Amino acid sequence: MDSNHIHIWHNCLAVIKDNVPPVSFKTWFEPIVPINLEGNVLTLQVPSHFFYEYLEEQYIDILRKTLKREIGPKAKLEYSVLIDNTSAAKQMKPATVVMPANVNNNTSNKYNSNTKKESEGIANPFVIPGIQKIQIDSQLNPEYTLDNFVEGDCNRLARSAGAAVAENPGGTAFNPLVLYGDSGLGKTHLAQAIGLDAKQKNKEKSILYVSANKFQTQFTEAIRNNNKNDFLHFYQMIDVLIIDDIQELAGKEKTQNTFFHIFNHLHQTGKQLIITSDKPPVELKGMENRLLSRFKWGLSADLQNPDYDTRIHILKQKAYKDGISITDEVVEFLATHIVNNVRELEGALISLLAQSTLNKREINIELAAEIINKLVKPVSREISVSYIQKVVCEHFNLPVEVLQQKSRKREIVQARQIAMYFSKNLTKASLSSIGSQIGKKDHATVLHACKTVKNLKETNNDFRAQLNEIDKKLKV
Repeated sequence: MDSNHIHIWHNCLAVIKDNVPPVSFKTWFEPIVPINLEGNVLTLQVPSHFFYEYLEEQYIDILRKTLKREIGPKAKLEYSVLIDNTSAAKQMKPATVVMPANVNNNTSNKYNSNTKKESEGIANPFVIPGIQKIQIDSQLNPEYTLDNFVEGDCNRLARSAGAAVAENPGGTAFNPLVLYGDSGLGKTHLAQAIGLDAKQKNKEKSILYVSANKFQTQFTEAIRNNNKNDFLHFYQMIDVLIIDDIQELAGKEKTQNTFFHIFNHLHQTGKQLIITSDKPPVELKGMENRLLSRFKWGLSADLQNPDYDTRIHILKQKAYKDGISITDEVVEFLATHIVNNVRELEGALISLLAQSTLNKREINIELAAEIINKLVKPVSREISVSYIQKVVCEHFNLPVEVLQQKSRKREIVQARQIAMYFSKNLTKASLSSIGSQIGKKDHATVLHACKTVKNLKETNNDFRAQLNEIDKKLKV
């Protein structure tokens, strides 16, 4: 029976040809090659991932009927997808009666030559028609680099994944790389920094940054000027495509459909996509499900509000870059009162410099307080692990450094345990993070410290009074 795969598929085609339009038959069925029949499983070779998906979306019913007619009620189908040799094998998803496809890393000269896009003669919406691929302006801001992107617990995963992508665009599991988070947390900076780094390390690759809003405007112009195909072909030849604020395409069905085809082409030919959004893919509204499902193929990494130490680092780096002389006291004051937004943090520092220069005033706490009251919406003080250590040590008249030592002196051990206790209760830091910041301990040590402090609080009135006093100082 195994030698009959060609005959069986020929019989299937005879039925299919009578039930689909001639153009559709020529486009979607003639390119299929039967390659194997094993038991009840027929394997068909198709040209691309998109080709496979379209067959299952549009022709699954007739495929099911014809296969059952030729092979029997237990008939099953697998696909072998021809992919470019620069692309990794991709696992197909099964449809109702279709088994997961057996994707082989095959290479076809005919397929490759048909799908290769030539750069000459393609309209470039950024420069001029006919420009060579290598001359495409990347639209990247040279100020946004990985070196000046401050790394912290809030963004470490996103930055690490970005560095890996820049090293080997399209060659990692992070494709697409989706960076998401609230406004002002550095998504655009990081996305462009990845592009710049990739450009330096892969000079032969074409890299392009574009906002979703600009992409939409270009698409509208292409439709108006009747050159949609040029627009599509231009984007399909990019090696690293960075789309900023993808949520701006919500509700724009035609633009999403075009981007869907661009995404498919780039992904299946081993090109890299980097996408930013204000929400994770699962929470995006007004986007087609087939697009959202593709966003989940790679890695979604969030950028969170910067923690206290990261904010300190950001302020010091910005001050150094802009040549601002500022004391640690003022830096700590700003970092304590601006907690949600990197953009506000840097804006406050610029305003501080402007006020100091124009009014010839010293940069101090008083001036910083005035700036914050005018420019930043009042927020409650964020209590950090570092701040807790400082307050606890001040209460016990101990230098902060002793909490990092391995001393077993009773007063130091107790101060360390109290700092861990308040850090667990008053911050969002994990037990591991608390332990690493207080004495380089593990999470089990932090958990034990919290239980010890809780037991003493319940059984020792003097100890409980001390805790209440420290608690008041922390919440002032």
